[in-house]
Amino acid sequence: MMYVILIAGFVLLIKGADLFVDGSSSTAKRLKIPSLIIGMTIVAMGTSMPEASVSVSAAISGKNELAISNAVGSNIFNLMIVCGVCAVFCPLAVNRETLKRDFPFSIIVAGLLLLLGGIGMDVNRLDGIILLVIFAVFLYMMVRSALNSRKAGAAEDEDEYKILPVWKCIIFILLGVVGIVAGGKMVVSGASDIAKSFGMSDNLIGMTIVAFGTSLPELVTSVVAARKNEVDMAVGNVVGSNIFNVLFVLGTAAAISPLAFTTENFIDTAVLIAVSLMVLIFCLPKKKIVRWQGAVMVAVYAGYTAYLFVR
Repeated sequence: MMYVILIAGFVLLIKGADLFVDGSSSTAKRLKIPSLIIGMTIVAMGTSMPEASVSVSAAISGKNELAISNAVGSNIFNLMIVCGVCAVFCPLAVNRETLKRDFPFSIIVAGLLLLLGGIGMDVNRLDGIILLVIFAVFLYMMVRSALNSRKAGAAEDEDEYKILPVWKCIIFILLGVVGIVAGGKMVVSGASDIAKSFGMSDNLIGMTIVAFGTSLPELVTSVVAARKNEVDMAVGNVVGSNIFNVLFVLGTAAAISPLAFTTENFIDTAVLIAVSLMVLIFCLPKKKIVRWQGAVMVAVYAGYTAYLFVR
């Protein structure tokens, strides 16, 4: 029964995120917002809603270890698998603004999490508020950038997302939120029961099964975008999701209930920073991630997953 609950929860999460992205992206298209900004904000937040739902549900139910491991595990998965698989399909060119501003900012955000968590080995309510304030500033900068692009006439005539009628956008967004919230509760319940039955820790379940399941929307969205040569959308979605996961997801979870920051969380966050620097170094020479680099990223993730099971 617990497996049925887990799978049903993932289905609700993914379908809910899909509806949310379609409705939100269509609304953004009506406002003539460029694809890079859509990827960094609306799509990134929409595809990260599963992580938000799982981590907040975990915080409310007192399973704090699952909250941090899910967010950090999803970020590592996003970088190594989502970007890596996309690069194997089609070399990913990285936008200059993403390379100069957004990617380094995502590394700084991960470093901030490591710092806050390392002080006292927890992420308390004050830390959560700090993360949320930084997220609000980041979101303001993205919106201002979108408005400036629109004024400059830089918006493109893309059709990556169909422009839906207003009533359908509203229905999609509402149904998406309902699916995400319900799915998140089911995933937390199912994953925790499975962990107990096998004697596995919440941290291991969060870093592997739950991180993989909640990151499926990013994987699907970015692979589709890469195959259609919407590389700004593909990379922007991953970087935006990683920033969103730390600042908003963990910020909200910590503000609800202080999160214990374990030694495993410390190691995993340090690994996130290391692999982020590795990908940034890959991107710098030619402003792209080529196929062999994508294959290396996938191999690194496979090796790290093996380490998680033996540690």
